[in-house]
Amino acid sequence: MSRSLAAPQKLFRSLLQSRPRTQQQCQRFLSTHPSSSSPSSRPRRPTTPSSRQQRCTDSSRPFLEQRRHKAKTVEEQRSRYRTGPFSWKAGLLFAVTSAGLVWYFEHEKQRMQRKRIAEATKGVGRPKVGGEFQLVDHEGRPFSSRDLKGKYSLVYFGFTHCPDICPEELDKMARMIDIVDEKAPGALTPVFITCDPARDDPKILKAYLAEFHDRLVGLTGTYEQIKDVCKAYRVYFSTPRDVPPGQDYLVDHSIYFYLMDPEGDFVEALGRQHSPEQAARVILDHMKDWKR
Repeated sequence: MSRSLAAPQKLFRSLLQSRPRTQQQCQRFLSTHPSSSSPSSRPRRPTTPSSRQQRCTDSSRPFLEQRRHKAKTVEEQRSRYRTGPFSWKAGLLFAVTSAGLVWYFEHEKQRMQRKRIAEATKGVGRPKVGGEFQLVDHEGRPFSSRDLKGKYSLVYFGFTHCPDICPEELDKMARMIDIVDEKAPGALTPVFITCDPARDDPKILKAYLAEFHDRLVGLTGTYEQIKDVCKAYRVYFSTPRDVPPGQDYLVDHSIYFYLMDPEGDFVEALGRQHSPEQAARVILDHMKDWKR
């Protein structure tokens, strides 16, 4: 029985020995956190924030003030929620930018299409339109294909005795010349080559072309010369050969305007489906695309 009483006594003694330590720890904790009511606590000096803390506080103050901003009136609050993240300035900028991009891509598309048309006739294996020739102009002076180089030229084939088609097309050609001259004065050389050399001499050509436009250059020559130039331009014509003088006849021929670049290469054929305004616009666009 003495042994059974010894065990609780040892436990009680251990508890009594650990009590002062706990008391010391509590006193130590209280000493690190003095209270104002404790008589032994000393008055502490007011601490000032360091420079780093001051900078952090100053830098965060506008942000906090901005976030705490409230609308002054109900209308202002409604307008802010009505517009959302977008404004009329952003919408206007978006519309202008979109329109500019659409115009740019459409312009580039048309330019690339004109470039393909102009280069299609220069590929290997394709028939060449145009070539060297030696003729006489409406003033009786020699005129060759070299005189057309350096400028764009618009070549049309016809004859002065044509009853209706040639007058209509020459009126159209005169209108095209005027429109082009307004934008690019003197940049286009208009040429009329007769398919009926037996009746269209220089004098007749000069009087005939003066009725349409003063800048038209009329060209004629021998039957063989006209045949060769029509072959070079892939022009069909049915002028009879060795016709007796005074005998009347008609000439069938192709109805196209041949646009040639300053190097004498074929660019594009303008047909009856083009109005004078449309044809002049095509000519001016090709002129803009030309790189010297």
